[in-house]
Amino acid sequence: QVQLVESGGGLVQAGGSLRLNCAASTRTFSLYALGWFRQAQGKEREFVAAISRSAGSTSYADSVKGRFTISRDNAKNTVFLQMNSLRPEDTAVYYCAATIRGWTVVVLDQYDYWGQGTQVTVAS
Repeated sequence: QVQLVESGGGLVQAGGSLRLNCAASTRTFSLYALGWFRQAQGKEREFVAAISRSAGSTSYADSVKGRFTISRDNAKNTVFLQMNSLRPEDTAVYYCAATIRGWTVVVLDQYDYWGQGTQVTVAS
């Protein structure tokens, strides 16, 4: 079992920045690829970003490309999502997820473990 705990969400003005953190409780963190997803009220959960187990490969949704950066620190069992130039349409609950598949995974159903989510609200 892998437990994931997100933090770093909050309220920010449009154009501002936030950094989300996701800490994992596993000794085999480096074996997992990781991803961030988000779910806005009344909408389906959607892919945001993913990073491979070695951090050698990343993938982003078109809507966040150039604004968000995913990274990981395998020594600290943590994955990050740096979000810049935030827009009101980025408002959502953000979830981190882990998959034993080592490459970047963009499909929600291929993730094995999920965090509880953290709210990000961007005010216009």
